[in-house]
Amino acid sequence: MTFLRALRHRPFALLWTGQTISRLGDSLYRIALAWWVLEETGSAEAMGTVLLFSFAPMLLFLLVGGVVVDRLPRLKVMFAADLVNCAVVGLLAYLAAAGRLQVVHVYAASAVFGLAEAFFFPAYNASIPQIVPAESLPSANSLTSLSWQLSSVVGPALGATLVATAGVPAAFALDSASFLVSAMFLVPILRVLPAPRRSESNPSGLADLRHGLDLVLSKPWLWVSIGVFAFINVTDSGPRNVALPFLIHDKLGLEVDALGAVSGITAAGSVLSAVYLGRKKRLRRRGLLAYAGVITGGLMLMIYGLAPSIAWLAAAAVVYGMAFAATGLVWTNTLQELVPTEALGRVSSIDALGSFVLMPLGFYAAGVLTDRYGASLAFLVGGAATIALALLALSHPAVRQLD
Repeated sequence: MTFLRALRHRPFALLWTGQTISRLGDSLYRIALAWWVLEETGSAEAMGTVLLFSFAPMLLFLLVGGVVVDRLPRLKVMFAADLVNCAVVGLLAYLAAAGRLQVVHVYAASAVFGLAEAFFFPAYNASIPQIVPAESLPSANSLTSLSWQLSSVVGPALGATLVATAGVPAAFALDSASFLVSAMFLVPILRVLPAPRRSESNPSGLADLRHGLDLVLSKPWLWVSIGVFAFINVTDSGPRNVALPFLIHDKLGLEVDALGAVSGITAAGSVLSAVYLGRKKRLRRRGLLAYAGVITGGLMLMIYGLAPSIAWLAAAAVVYGMAFAATGLVWTNTLQELVPTEALGRVSSIDALGSFVLMPLGFYAAGVLTDRYGASLAFLVGGAATIALALLALSHPAVRQLD
């Protein structure tokens, strides 16, 4: 199968396997955490605050992370991040098992996760073009998405079962173990990638950062999309991450297994996109393809809000997963092809910072909107705004003509 061709390269195969296991653990953690917060607080605003604590440190340190991963061996940066996350989730598991876990502990742990992600995210994105050839990039990116989505198919159901039978501590403990396994898969390849080559003048970190910003501003398709996605990640991610458990629990009257099922079905849709796009050696008409996915996803969010039953919600979830997965794969592949490898860490961090900078406000706003007016309205408003923002991006010729 052509979409598997990146696995022929041993460093990528090891990296991918470790990350697949880690992502499965993360899926368990997210379901367990969402249900723990709901039962402990009954507040969508508290859920939004947990997510805010995750994103604020990531946003604050993303630019630092981008500079660091363009200066240090990228695989070693990922190894260190995995070990930090292993320790933090392990502590949460202990506190939960001892009956001492409090919301403040979750806030603190979320902040550490966000800090680690500020270094891990640009390191991972920048490593892929170094360990697979250009013709295998669509395969590598699709496999990366596939591992995330497959773990999200299995993880939510497994996480819901663990929470119902063994409790929250078991789910947390398995996530901690998954980070350790991921780190161990990196050990054989830690020396594969040396630190990125530096120029003789060895410019400062600030000079590196300015170079990255200049590169972004020189490409209209890049800065326009970063600006638009700053708002799309408010209108889309806020309702999905904060309001969905309350939509399922309060409006539809269902339990944690339904939340796991919807998350798994969304991931199944993403798998379909990953397999299809991963077969291609080059993606075409990327601007139109990416934003068509956003528009479709916005429509599905509105159906979430109107869904009278779990069947309607599931149907919308699979289409949503297909649409936004296609958008993400197109974007990642475009960055890796059109941005110089030696600057990809910085550009990835600038992209993530610009795209995610307003997301904590989206989490908070979705929490407040859900508490005051219900989860349905949060999805209707978010979906309509997402569509409008995609159309705004397509009004720029550089985006429409991106191929």
